[in-house]
Amino acid sequence: MDKENNLPVGKANNFIEAFVEEDISSGGRFEGETVHTRFPPEPNGYLHIGHAKAIYIDFGIAEKYNGICNLRMDDTNPDREDTEYVDAIKEDIHWLGYEWKGGFFYGSDYFEQTYEFAIQLIKKGLAYVCELSPEEMKANRGDLSHPATSPYRDRPIEENLDLFKRMRNGEFPEGSFTLRAKIDLASGNFNLRDPALYRIKYTKHHRTGNKWCIYPMYDFAHPIQDALEHITHSLCSLEYEDHRPLYDWVINNIDYPHKPRQIEFARLGINYTVMSKRELRRLVEKGVVSGWDDPRMPTICGLRRRGYTPAAIRNFSERNGVSKVASIVDYAFLEHCLREDLNRCAQRVMAVLHPVKLTITNYPEDVSELFEIENNPEDPSAGTRQISFSKELWIEADDFMEEPPKKYNRFFVGNEVRLKSAYIAKCTGFKKDESGNVIEVFAEYDPLSRGGNAADGRKVRGTIHWVDSKTAADAEVRLYSNLFTDPAPDTSSKDLLEMVDPKSLVVLKNCKVEASVANVTAPANFQFLRLGYFCVDNRDSSPEHLVFNRSVALKDGYKG
Repeated sequence: MDKENNLPVGKANNFIEAFVEEDISSGGRFEGETVHTRFPPEPNGYLHIGHAKAIYIDFGIAEKYNGICNLRMDDTNPDREDTEYVDAIKEDIHWLGYEWKGGFFYGSDYFEQTYEFAIQLIKKGLAYVCELSPEEMKANRGDLSHPATSPYRDRPIEENLDLFKRMRNGEFPEGSFTLRAKIDLASGNFNLRDPALYRIKYTKHHRTGNKWCIYPMYDFAHPIQDALEHITHSLCSLEYEDHRPLYDWVINNIDYPHKPRQIEFARLGINYTVMSKRELRRLVEKGVVSGWDDPRMPTICGLRRRGYTPAAIRNFSERNGVSKVASIVDYAFLEHCLREDLNRCAQRVMAVLHPVKLTITNYPEDVSELFEIENNPEDPSAGTRQISFSKELWIEADDFMEEPPKKYNRFFVGNEVRLKSAYIAKCTGFKKDESGNVIEVFAEYDPLSRGGNAADGRKVRGTIHWVDSKTAADAEVRLYSNLFTDPAPDTSSKDLLEMVDPKSLVVLKNCKVEASVANVTAPANFQFLRLGYFCVDNRDSSPEHLVFNRSVALKDGYKG
């Protein structure tokens, strides 16, 4: 422990932490400074599970080294940016359990300063106004054997200053001029072949309105914003590794003393999922899903609506680690992390998704009794609740079979079954409708088996759940599975919409749930005994119309 700064030294768990410790140690580039990171999402969509990993890294590094993390909206591109997304991003980060102790900012806060830094570069002869169209610029980009070219590279400084100011004043059509950095047209790193710093765009900005008609490119604005906020470590995804020389070029050539360090890590990839905001928006706009918060979406709000917990997502991010190597994580591992958390904290209740009436023929008419049942066997402090029992119950349709296979331990004529926490009952018959469907099962209960144990010690192999028909509440239950049939939809040659699984949502009506959950509201997570983990839908559910979403099945198929 570095007692003077109260920082853990030599405790790095990954390469980013190793770089940070190197930088804050004696003689390091940030010796004596507070570790300062930032999370800079673009407000043009909702955050997804991939962002959760970046949030974990950005905020987690700051937390570990007693530093601070900023939240900054990267709103330098006015297309599709909206305050709706800003509010959603803030809500998601808060829900995950993080606070932006360094402050909340917008990239647009720095438009004027960024413009002044561009003027600085022009005056230094390090930037020029170029009239090549985007198509011409691409055609003149060259290749590894030939340098890029621009006939405007040697414009006089005064002419560049005049043209750039006129660009700001709106004198030129969109796409007719760009401001480019003068770096190296022959560089093997094409990001250094005089990249564009500013472009003309006549689009209303969600904060500045029509004040600006020129907007800085991300590669120019981002390092300036980091410097102005005194960020020490700019942590970003691996796609920006080749952009780091440009990041450093900007930092070293503007007249500002603070010099952040950019460090890259591999993005999170999950099978059966897409993480492109453009593709996610397409799913929303085409009506394939009900919205950004559809429980099949990998968005944070979608996962929250499906019943994922902050602890499960943070644990998933932590256990995936930090790497320089891109990899694809099995979706089953995300489910595994949720199942672990819900097993610990979710209350157990009974619900019947495909109800069939069970009539206990020898049970007294118009009589009900109460049984005490534990809320969570994993957590004794969760206490108990009472459930009612009467002559007519609801059971699952597949808990009765007319002609059962071998080792089937549920109801069939002549077989005894334990009704969870209540009595042992023997099936005596059944009733069908005109279509041949079983609509009622008949049984006799053993009055001496209260609590589920036979007085004579006989063993009963099967135990099933049930709900009392007198007190049960009706509910709609939505069963979700992977949205796509292809494990790699983002790299498939097929169109994304062709891979949507029509069975990824199954809606069950007229389900029955025990009375204890008749008035619950979101957020609330439950384990429906024998069926899986479910949550109250945070959009559509109400006491008058209960809606539950299946978060994850009970069976853990993760093999990692």
